[in-house]
Amino acid sequence: MIVARELPMILMLSTWEIVAILVVVLVLFGNRIPGMARSLGSGITEFKKGLKDGSKPDSNDAATKNDGPAR
Repeated sequence: MIVARELPMILMLSTWEIVAILVVVLVLFGNRIPGMARSLGSGITEFKKGLKDGSKPDSNDAATKNDGPAR
């Protein structure tokens, strides 16, 4: 368990320590990073498309709203 007074020591990394961590992460996950970035980009694109399409009322949605309560 991390105690509150130990937390600043973890966050105080030097530049070389950060570079070393990034190199290790790149070596371990280097072949997966482009796929993850591609997936993230397509997810953001789909999210934006959904926001844009969600603001326009669909003809199907309008028809079901005017039908009254579901039976």
